[in-house]
Amino acid sequence: MTEGEASREAARAGLPDLPPLAVAELDLDGPDGEVLSLRPAPGGPPLGEGGVYALVRLRGHPAATVLAHVRTGEDPAEVLAEAFRAERAVRRRLNAQGTAAEHRARAEPVPPPCAERPTPLLPRATVVVATRERAGQLARALDSLLAQDHPDFQVLVVDNAPVTTATRDLVQGRYAGRVDYVLEPVPGLAVAHNRGGAAARGEVLAFTDDDVVADPHWLTALTEPFAADPRLGCVTGLILPARLTTPAQILLESHGGFAKGFTQRLYDPAAPPADEPLFPFTAGSFGSGANMAFRAQVLASVGGFDPATGTGTPARGGDDLYAFVRVLSAGHRLRYTPGALVWHHHRETWEDLRNQAYGYGAGLTAYLTAILVRRPALLPSLLRKLPRGLAHARTITAHRAGPDGGAAPGGGPAGRPTTSTAPGVHGAQTHPWPRSLSRLERRGMLHGPLGYLKARLRQRGSRP
Repeated sequence: MTEGEASREAARAGLPDLPPLAVAELDLDGPDGEVLSLRPAPGGPPLGEGGVYALVRLRGHPAATVLAHVRTGEDPAEVLAEAFRAERAVRRRLNAQGTAAEHRARAEPVPPPCAERPTPLLPRATVVVATRERAGQLARALDSLLAQDHPDFQVLVVDNAPVTTATRDLVQGRYAGRVDYVLEPVPGLAVAHNRGGAAARGEVLAFTDDDVVADPHWLTALTEPFAADPRLGCVTGLILPARLTTPAQILLESHGGFAKGFTQRLYDPAAPPADEPLFPFTAGSFGSGANMAFRAQVLASVGGFDPATGTGTPARGGDDLYAFVRVLSAGHRLRYTPGALVWHHHRETWEDLRNQAYGYGAGLTAYLTAILVRRPALLPSLLRKLPRGLAHARTITAHRAGPDGGAAPGGGPAGRPTTSTAPGVHGAQTHPWPRSLSRLERRGMLHGPLGYLKARLRQRGSRP
């Protein structure tokens, strides 16, 4: 989509006409150190003047995002580094005063240099990519997966309910001998993931989508925790935008996108987190399906993904959330690690954003329905936690809502830099979320249980 087309679509949809942002990676030699490098995000355009959204790395380790406006004659690297240092200094003062617990929680880790980190024996991994009729972007994803620095892994493409041979031709032609191919004729993302798991050879099953570009260290970072913690059942990672060229993409990312922050976190059912009263039912905070891995034995022990959930079924989503909760409710740990990074190509159009909003709502209630249908013993636990969870949600909503019912505005003065160690383009939710999208999300939530039950009935009818 061209810039002019994006502007016209934004006007028709009532979206703000947001100028495109360049996406980049800035590497610093420590929090207050010098700039090591600045480069465009994989597949992104070269950097110039205008808005730049950058991932800040500290000696290679993802630590924050920063947004800055680069003017003519300015050095983009120095502008972005200055913004990061300034915001970090503010956070230090807040932490010293003890006035902002959320800032303390978001303080970025300062990792040791790579040479000082012990290298565990990594488990053999299989990367499963489910796809349907998107051979062009699948090739981009496969190129990044084959460039991983993990010493022992398999890449497996699951061709889900194809109508052409494009995917098979690509994998068995261009990637012959390097990528394995399996066909799953039944539509549905969860069905495809289960098919991939059955054909995989790895001890760890990593799942990603065909619209990502994986960082070269992604698979190593995603599988390292399994070697260190035998109680770990699942690991999720960081998802950042590969491009921010349309108002729909920028709006989605300014409200968090798919990222879960830059602080490692361990979710342990033996020690539930105090800040999540509905744990483990707050599955959306654990990660996303475009960047997740499971110990193969653990995933098999909980029955895999529920085939009546996920994209391609009437449930519209929830397959990843279901798997997270099943693993945790079976007593296994889940770790979120921002060092495992993929760059996601967000959908470009307003209609795509509408579909996503509806799908988010439907997937949420569909996964909850799936959990209670398949594990009814969890219902008393959910009912006990619900009043405190709803009170917690109301508190957060009251804090974040702006005067128009959308998110509270933020960002720096006159378009100058803003920074965040939490997700979001501007470090704060600067662009109000349209009421129409909120209504769609609520409609999706009403549809979710019915969609899930419809998918279950459809599955039973299709069995021989």
